Amino acid sequence: MRKVAKEEANLLIEKASELLTIRGGTKSPILGKRMRDLGIIRDGAIAIRKGRVVAVGKTDMIREKFESSNIIDASKKVVMPGFVDPHTHLVFAGSREEEFEMRVEGAAYMEILQKGGGILKTVKETRKAGREELLEDCRKTLSVMLEHGTTTVEAKSGYGLTTEDELKCLEVMKLANTEHPIEIVPTFLGAHAVPSEYKNNTDGYVNLVADEMIPEVTTRKLAEFCDVFCERGVFNIKHSRTILSQGKRYGLAAKLHADEMTRFGGAELAAEMQAISASHLLFSSDASLQVMADQGVVAVLLPGASFTLMTQMYANAKRMIELGVPVALGTDYNPSCWGENQQMTIALACHQMRMTPAEAITAATINAAHAINRSHEIGSLELGKRADILVLNVPNHRFLGYRFSVNLAAKVIKDGNLVVNKGVRSKVEP
Repeated sequence: MRKVAKEEANLLIEKASELLTIRGGTKSPILGKRMRDLGIIRDGAIAIRKGRVVAVGKTDMIREKFESSNIIDASKKVVMPGFVDPHTHLVFAGSREEEFEMRVEGAAYMEILQKGGGILKTVKETRKAGREELLEDCRKTLSVMLEHGTTTVEAKSGYGLTTEDELKCLEVMKLANTEHPIEIVPTFLGAHAVPSEYKNNTDGYVNLVADEMIPEVTTRKLAEFCDVFCERGVFNIKHSRTILSQGKRYGLAAKLHADEMTRFGGAELAAEMQAISASHLLFSSDASLQVMADQGVVAVLLPGASFTLMTQMYANAKRMIELGVPVALGTDYNPSCWGENQQMTIALACHQMRMTPAEAITAATINAAHAINRSHEIGSLELGKRADILVLNVPNHRFLGYRFSVNLAAKVIKDGNLVVNKGVRSKVEP
């Protein structure tokens, strides 16, 4: 009997205790009880060629069809898609540890902002910083994210608040995207706060964002999305609608910071604008969440933000899941919520929002990919998708959320290349 020749793979990962495929969510987000189905293959294996997944299945089946000189033994480990972080404020200068102490002593976030702190303090530092300083900080942050298993991040501007400085931050993202393994998906957030020079002229600043910033950003092809911090004391519904409508006219899909501090109508506006996602949503009503569900707006929940604000208030993830809202998870990495690690986000989602580990994993992978319009390429381990893969040094997926004080990532593969090995950034490529 003639032996059938095996196909050559650039990389084989085999013998996984659990291979989490998270299949079936490429065309639309995974909703409701389906979020608990991770498509687990025990003793699983995956074959990779030219940066793409070419086969997924049991180890014996994959080894019958494929061979490779590069093999990763994932015995007693979990293999899953790389984390997708759909909400970060990646580029900024300075820090705000004094304000952290103020919050410990009871100061409220909006109180700090109205006194010129918070976002406005970071704006001052970011305006003073040069591109190289911002880029170096960005590189360091991305490497920490990568070492903890994140392979794609959405990154918002919003700490410039002048046309020149917003462009500077977006240009830093663009440059970082060319030189770091993590893919950066850029969002324009010129409407992050009203800068001090427009303190009594919000309408004037909205006009600047809409009439000058958005055309410049899109002419230079620096962003895919337009976001607004829609909140009482920042940008009202009318302002937010104006900016998002202008963004859409210039080809920027809508995103929204909504109902974080108060019930303000942000969730309804996200549905009206057919936004790809709305973030925070701590105070959204069932009715507004249902409208979001009907429109397919992804709810990007940020338990790290609630944790750092110390309000003891978290988004009602379980109710959103019940209502059929697509739920994703992000870090909200920023100088007020300085956390780069999606593993910790999952732990907070489990402990504080009572999401199951499986729901949280789905939210931090395929549903997060939907929140940044990348579900056709990443977020699950399926035939033809990019080989963005995380190998966790745990025997089953429930350890995510359960064990959170150490980095559980053993290896990270980006586009088929081994970029983190034994928890350390590596230049080794298979």
